[in-house]
Order: sequence, then C-alpha cells, then structure tokens
Amino acid sequence: MVVTDKIPLPTEEELTVPEINLSWPVLHAASFYLGKYCENQNNEFMLCRTELSEVKCVDEGKAVTACAFEFLRKLKKHCYQEFDQYYNCVYQSSANTSFMPCRNTQAALDKCVLKHMNLERPPYGYFCEVKVHDTKRPKPVEEIPVYEPIQSLPEDAPKPPAKFGPRWMF
Repeated sequence: MVVTDKIPLPTEEELTVPEINLSWPVLHAASFYLGKYCENQNNEFMLCRTELSEVKCVDEGKAVTACAFEFLRKLKKHCYQEFDQYYNCVYQSSANTSFMPCRNTQAALDKCVLKHMNLERPPYGYFCEVKVHDTKRPKPVEEIPVYEPIQSLPEDAPKPPAKFGPRWMF
C-alpha cells in the first residue's frame, strides 16, 4: 500500500496497546479455545481489513487483543492446572508441538473449560468452514472512479499516411 499525505495515519497513542507476551507452546495449546472465544471480534476485524484499509481498523484490532487478554485471564483463573499440564505436554512431547500425544490432558482441559467457562472445544475443521458474519458497521461506499470521455477527432481531421504500411490491415 502506498502512503500519501492524503491518508490520515493513527497517532502512536492510538496504536499503543499491551501485547500478549506468551510463548509459542502456550498460544498453540490455547489456540482452539481462544479462536472460539474471540471469534466475533476476530471476524469483525478481518471483515474491516478486507473492506477498508488496516489504518481504519485499529479499534477492531484492539478489541481482538482485549478479548484475548480476557480469555487468558479467565483460563488462568479457572483452569490453570489443567492448562499448565496440557501446554507442557504439547511442548515436550514432540518436536513439532503435536496435539496427538496429549489427548488425555486435553480431555481434562476440555472438561474444565466446558464446566467453568461454558466453552466447548470446536471440532476439527471448524475454522475452515464458511460462515456469514453479521456486523453493525455500515457497508462501505464503493468509490467508482470518474473518467472523462475520450475526445474523438472530427471527421475532416487530416490523416497523415501510415509510416509502416497501410492502415486497413489492422
């Protein structure tokens, strides 16, 4: 994207949000629940990014980060022990942090999250399904470029001879 002086950029205060400082195994282990918990905010952000530019979607991005913080606080409050066992298992059981060797600890975490947070682990392929997202934002107005009509030559305009052969061949 080319930035010109006509594009208003957000200030640094608008862009400054706390970051989620967690390692890959923790985020990988929480990904299914986090994606399900923050699905609405994430879909709103992605729709905004698709329809508008990233510059205009700062507030939606902040909502996604705030939702992730809220989820992780609830997870820590209600299911810390089960989640700790699960993400350590995912981290230490295979070289590519596979979920397969950790199905027992996953089952314990699934029960805890369902019981305390009323959040069921989404089935495999859930995030690949096509979904319709209902938004409260108005649909952006599509700007149609205005083109000036091409001025044609008058009928009596002089037509010089072609440099590279007769015109009738084309």
